[in-house]
Amino acid sequence: QVQLVESGGGLVQAGGSLRLSCAASGGTFSSYSMGWFRQAPGKEREFVAGAAWSGFRPDYEDSVKGRFTLSRDSARNTVTLQMNSLKPEDTAVYYCAATRTYRSRGYPGQYDYWGQGTQVTVSS
Repeated sequence: QVQLVESGGGLVQAGGSLRLSCAASGGTFSSYSMGWFRQAPGKEREFVAGAAWSGFRPDYEDSVKGRFTLSRDSARNTVTLQMNSLKPEDTAVYYCAATRTYRSRGYPGQYDYWGQGTQVTVSS
């Protein structure tokens, strides 16, 4: 059973940084693709960043390019989203997701497994 556990959310002022981690277990993640999504109140869940574990070439949603960086630790089956220069519009619940298909980005329905989410709040 694949499990994804996020950590690292919190409250930060605009311009600050947060680091989100997703610990994955229960699968052979070298054949998975990982993604981060976010959902703000009243809005649909949207893609933020993602990469296929094999090769690991991250892709990003346009509004976070140059500010967010996705990385992995294969030894620990962990993916990390480093978020810099945070803006109030980045406020949302952030979810880690995984799929067995090879992709660097996608829609929520294309991912098979989800974490419980972690709140990120950016104050102005």
